[in-house]
Amino acid sequence: MFMDLEKVLENYGLDEKQAKIYLACLELGSASVQKISQKAALPRSTCYEVLETLAQKGLISTFLKKKIKYFSAEEPEKIIDLAREKIQGFEKALPQFRALYGEARIRPTARFYQGEQGLKIIQDEILKEADELLSFASAEDLFSQLPDFPRFVEKRVKKKIPLRVILRESAKAQERKELGPKELRQVKTIPASYDYHGLIYIWGNKIAMFSFKKDMVAIVVESRELAQVQKAMFELIWDSVKEE
Repeated sequence: MFMDLEKVLENYGLDEKQAKIYLACLELGSASVQKISQKAALPRSTCYEVLETLAQKGLISTFLKKKIKYFSAEEPEKIIDLAREKIQGFEKALPQFRALYGEARIRPTARFYQGEQGLKIIQDEILKEADELLSFASAEDLFSQLPDFPRFVEKRVKKKIPLRVILRESAKAQERKELGPKELRQVKTIPASYDYHGLIYIWGNKIAMFSFKKDMVAIVVESRELAQVQKAMFELIWDSVKEE
């Protein structure tokens, strides 16, 4: 099976012209610019420029013969050696790259989702990552706006992820409270006069905020600091609400 040698060289990092000229040099051995340009089917001026570039990369060597400059391709093994040197250089610098990557991940990131498919993506993320889930919600919204909500509850219980949720007082909220022990859910309610809709989930270093107005939209924010603020607010309200 013959490989496309030009493609192999391009995958290494050469462009199309560099690959053509390197292969031409391999076939010709030592040759002048004129012969190499004919073999590669490229203009002489272009060929000379590319040969100089390949020489800088260490893939072509030059010598003079009767005042004419000749070019010779380095053996193919040289390409492997150069590739290894590049990899080794990257590996040595890897701790610094990781440090930069870590600094970037400290910065808050936000993702926007729309529709039921976006909700499913977030729910799957919660089921995969959460050790505990905190939530502000309206119980009526959970069932009227989220048709797949009961299935999410089943999966959460199966994954043994406990939930603490603050709900507005209502018959549905009371029902969720009574079913709480069976579904790993603790519920505290606040007066219905706190009129709000939507849904907030907090887990790990993430906050998911859902709006049910018109189209369902959601924003997921990933930030340790912002998640800590939201958790502190949640705990303040949770501790302030007295059990009946």
